[in-house]
Amino acid sequence: MESYKREFIQFLEGAGVLKFGDFTAKSGRKIPYFINAGMIKTGNDIAKLGEFYAKAYFEKLGKKQATLYGPAYKGISLAVSAAVALSKNELNVPFFFNRKEVKDHGEGGVFVGYVPTAGEEVVIIEDVITAGTAIRESMDILSHLEGVKVAATFIMVDRKEKGKGEKGAMVEIEEEFGFPVYSIVTVYDIIEYLEEDEKNRENVDRIKKYLEVYGA
Repeated sequence: MESYKREFIQFLEGAGVLKFGDFTAKSGRKIPYFINAGMIKTGNDIAKLGEFYAKAYFEKLGKKQATLYGPAYKGISLAVSAAVALSKNELNVPFFFNRKEVKDHGEGGVFVGYVPTAGEEVVIIEDVITAGTAIRESMDILSHLEGVKVAATFIMVDRKEKGKGEKGAMVEIEEEFGFPVYSIVTVYDIIEYLEEDEKNRENVDRIKKYLEVYGA
């Protein structure tokens, strides 16, 4: 396993973002592990997370100038941290996010921050994709920006699960909307990491059984 992947998984565990147990995903699936970006609570942790997103961005998109979009609420801090990390590496990109409720006073509207216009590209910054539900919600929101193209989505973990059909959720998203989805690590990286310590056997077994049902 690449050292940065190990470092990232250790970071997720240490920050309480990666947890094991019984959870329900946004898709309604009962899952044995959970990725919760809401557990990022300190300046050091959010800065570190932004660095991992920035590394993935440069690796996949180079110096592409795009606007980062963070879906409310968890995605807001993710997009901001990624934008800050990119700026520290001499790529100054704008960012924006959505409101859950449309503001009917002041500047109004559903978006906060830099709102891209026709011909500009957007990169979505998310925490995880299970069945693709959250991404489809984001695409519905972004569809109000006429002429704006989504260039890619970056997530923390590719869960390697089926989407609405038998194909992987990320493959479905790519085919449905025409942009790639990149992850920092995959569930199989997490399994490989956990298997290095015998005390993790139960969690490994539960994840593997889950993937037998929902794995793509």
